[in-house]
Amino acid sequence: LKTGFLKWKPDYDSAATEYGKAAVAFKNAKQFDQAREACLREAEAHENNKALFHAAKAYEQAGMMLKEMQRLPEAGQLIEKASMMYLENGTPDTAAIALERAGKLIENVSPEKAVQLYQQAASVFENEERLRQALEMLGKASRLLVRGRRLDEAALSLQKEKSIYKEIENYPTCYKKTIAQVLVHLHRNDYVAAERCVRESYSIPGFNGSEDCAALEQLLEGYDQQDQDQVSEVCNLPLFKYMDNDYAKLGLTLVVPGGGIKKKSPNAAQDKARGPAAVGSHADEEEDEYSGGLC
Repeated sequence: LKTGFLKWKPDYDSAATEYGKAAVAFKNAKQFDQAREACLREAEAHENNKALFHAAKAYEQAGMMLKEMQRLPEAGQLIEKASMMYLENGTPDTAAIALERAGKLIENVSPEKAVQLYQQAASVFENEERLRQALEMLGKASRLLVRGRRLDEAALSLQKEKSIYKEIENYPTCYKKTIAQVLVHLHRNDYVAAERCVRESYSIPGFNGSEDCAALEQLLEGYDQQDQDQVSEVCNLPLFKYMDNDYAKLGLTLVVPGGGIKKKSPNAAQDKARGPAAVGSHADEEEDEYSGGLC
């Protein structure tokens, strides 16, 4: 990097190579802080040399050194910086993969930032028309939003997922996303949005008459009638229990408003406990009451 009378410009290319070698040596010696510093110097040299792709790689490596040191938020920041450089360099696929990696790193320490990174990765994949990868990123973001009880945002994220699944004609997954949407809306205490969501899904080929549709109609009926038993029964169906864990939990913890009191007479509950014979005798009593006429 030094200049002199006979060397007017620093040799950034050779300097970057040497810093790269130093980073590897420090990493092998488990001296991660020095390895990180060497990676940053390497990135700087590549930037000065206008080699953006290699600079981004070096920033990503510096982020991985921070990961080894358990400094996860800083690691995420460096990898995010690398992804922006990949985009600037015209390699969007690599940028999206870096964003996903950053999101995965900080998912447990900063879920809000992880959601943002996954959504950025989804946008990049969508622009490149790699819809399956975009859906994978959106799915991760939706689940994190549900886990963090950011239900308004989760509803929007699920709607976007569903639209893309419909676009690629993956209709069975659209049905599953409708179930997730309905559970999110009911947890938001928005019965109207949940009902509208099911109604709109009738336009999806095969939804009307499907097992998913029947279960959702039962669920909405139970919720509307404040019938906790019916709601719990539907949410315990395999269709709901074997969804992604975050959505299955929404089903298992769904409580209808009004305390979840089932609209049935107390006698009905007692009869159920006493068995069929008791029900029969109770019915006989009711008949005997009027056997001699109203007077």
